[in-house]
Amino acid sequence: MLAKMRQFLKDLWLLTRPYWYSEERWAARGLLAVIVALNLGLVWVSVLINRWQNDFYNTLEGRDLPGFKYQLAKFSLLAAAYIVVAVYQLYLNQMLQIRWRRWLTDHYLGRWIGERTYYRIQLADRTTDNPDQRIADDLALFVDKTLNLTLGLLSSVVTLVSFVVILWGLSGTLEFELAGVAVTVPGYMVWVALVYAIAGTWLIHVIGRPLVPLNFSQQKLEADFRFSLVRFRENAEAIALYRGEDDEIRGLRRRFGAVFDNWWEIMKRTKKLMWFRSGYNQIAIIFPILVAAPRFFSGALPLGGLMQTSSAFGQVQDALSWFVNSYTQLAEWKATVDRLTTFHDAMTRARAAGHAGGLAAHASGGAAYALQDARIDLPDGTPLIAPPATEIAPGAPVLVTGASGAGKSTLFRALAGIWPFGRGRVLQPAGARALFLPQKPYLTVGTLREQIAYPADVAEFTDDGMREALAAVGLPHFADRLDESRHWALALSGGEQQRIAIARALVNRPQWLFLDEATSALDEASERKLYALLARQLPDTTLVSIGHRATLQALHPRRLEVRREPGAAGTLQWTAA
Repeated sequence: MLAKMRQFLKDLWLLTRPYWYSEERWAARGLLAVIVALNLGLVWVSVLINRWQNDFYNTLEGRDLPGFKYQLAKFSLLAAAYIVVAVYQLYLNQMLQIRWRRWLTDHYLGRWIGERTYYRIQLADRTTDNPDQRIADDLALFVDKTLNLTLGLLSSVVTLVSFVVILWGLSGTLEFELAGVAVTVPGYMVWVALVYAIAGTWLIHVIGRPLVPLNFSQQKLEADFRFSLVRFRENAEAIALYRGEDDEIRGLRRRFGAVFDNWWEIMKRTKKLMWFRSGYNQIAIIFPILVAAPRFFSGALPLGGLMQTSSAFGQVQDALSWFVNSYTQLAEWKATVDRLTTFHDAMTRARAAGHAGGLAAHASGGAAYALQDARIDLPDGTPLIAPPATEIAPGAPVLVTGASGAGKSTLFRALAGIWPFGRGRVLQPAGARALFLPQKPYLTVGTLREQIAYPADVAEFTDDGMREALAAVGLPHFADRLDESRHWALALSGGEQQRIAIARALVNRPQWLFLDEATSALDEASERKLYALLARQLPDTTLVSIGHRATLQALHPRRLEVRREPGAAGTLQWTAA
């Protein structure tokens, strides 16, 4: 138990520390200090209100009308002060939350996207689900729960210290006999509150402990269901063509069924928790009055003292019951910390793997792409291609051929420097501008000009140049839609998307252009025209293509074949055109 607690605190510090020691540390610490001061101010005002209760109820008991009016005016000032402090405490708390979340989001995005960590995790770490949800939702929950629970705990500790002193003074001494022995208990109501809270804390932990893994699972299952809905929307046309609606709805119902079942378990456990917590809090309302009643009826405690005692007991009991009242939030927070910790660890492993050797890309002083002592593996370590030293020199176009599944696309990934699995070196021309066009182009959600310029900044290109590129690839009717913002992957056909990708190559003008079946959605005549267009407008660009059509074979004087026998690693061999 202690080992788990130490590990949790270590993980929590790992997640929390970076922001408070970042470039924003002084602003963050200053803001936190103000929030803490306001939090302490709320406790101080609560102490003043507690004292006011004594005077107010004694005034009522004495039927003192002028004193009654004075106490009402005093309460108005205290209430106004409490409201002002509470409002600004919440306002500044939210300000710190969004600043911390902004920094964490930028930090995690940098770690996830930097060094292609996202790609390595997707290929090799199947245990890290929904990284998008961890960045978008879990970081927000972590910041919110961490601040609120920490400030709540601080407030409870200060409240406890402040009101224990008051309650001790109001409690008096309890005297009784036990087995003929006289027993004297000073400040007995403090001890009653302590025993009451400890018993409640232990029972609430026993009842609510299963909520931590249940909340962890709920966050995962919710993210899986949401991701499935997004995938359905993005592949609407393919699903419609397959008439796959029935299968899709079965899958969505199955995923939501898992959400439902887990939520039902949370409901049942929360119901048990609420039965106890509600009874615990309701008993706490009358419990201090029952305990203090003997002193009141004996005349040792006036009405004002009784009400102040009840209020002070309630504050002490509430402070001691922080764990009880916050248990549901603590369970959600613990699950969030666990999910962020596993995500952080996965990114750390992926980045470490990127620096641990394997198939590594290096900039060379030459003008060619080359493989030296290289072997390209699958993510599970199975050798895929073990070629002899191979070089692709600039100049005439090259066609990469081979049977389906031989590893042609993986070869392109290795040449691009993004495939880490294997060993040896991939040499890339230093400073060379290369553009890789996959079979299914990547289109962002944004303006059409952003699609054409990608991955470069739109400011680098003129509108006239983009319009000319659209007309050249056979999309002149899109020339006046550069500022139109849409989800273009859903708005364009496969052929139109591939034409946009060719337009992207025309405006970016790379020195090397790798096309992985990048014109497969077009007819052969259109494919031939686009390759002629690339040869005409990009005369200094070396084209390296993957394809199976005779059209491409006629357009590429050089060919590199991937040969692979079943159960053995493939090899590369230049063949005659």
